[in-house]
Amino acid sequence: MSSINGAVLVLSGPSGAGKSSLIHKIMDDIGECYFSISTTTRPIREGEKDGVDYYFVDEEEFKREIEEDQFLEYAIVHGNYYGTSLKPVKKALSKGKLVIFDIDVQGNSAISSRLGEITTSVFITPPTLSELQKRLQNRHTDAKEVIERRVKMARREIQRVSEYEYLLVNDDLDKAANKLHLIAKIARFKKSNEEINEFVQKWEDL
Repeated sequence: MSSINGAVLVLSGPSGAGKSSLIHKIMDDIGECYFSISTTTRPIREGEKDGVDYYFVDEEEFKREIEEDQFLEYAIVHGNYYGTSLKPVKKALSKGKLVIFDIDVQGNSAISSRLGEITTSVFITPPTLSELQKRLQNRHTDAKEVIERRVKMARREIQRVSEYEYLLVNDDLDKAANKLHLIAKIARFKKSNEEINEFVQKWEDL
């Protein structure tokens, strides 16, 4: 990838860990950033906005981007394509922005393989599984069966924490937000091999 001047921050963790709340608390205080949103072929729903909720494209365009290797990752869900397009990510990185991903452990692996040089990864979780269950139940948004699936998924995800640079235990929202704010600031200092090589060449230019 050419002209990388930005950096990537990957946030993963089980549903109910508080990722969205943490992102909202730090977003205005970490400088220029771009929150990555997915591209999908499903029809736009009432109240949604293209480029805000998703990038909405037709199946032909989505498949063309697959052939051009323009997706970090993609999947078919209920007959519709969903994926993370490289185009807006590249554009944001070229402008020196911090690109933030809220993505699962599989997505983290895909990003690490493509953008690992400039990626900082954080796994966010409540302190215990029982606390996660309590938070999911208190949201009153999911049926019992859905909560059980989310808990089952969380058990699998926690086994892959070692793939992340940071483990952030969200037992106090304000304290966790302060820690994430520091991590986001540090993430900006990561440099790609291209940037490092350019610096070395200029440094040796006698």
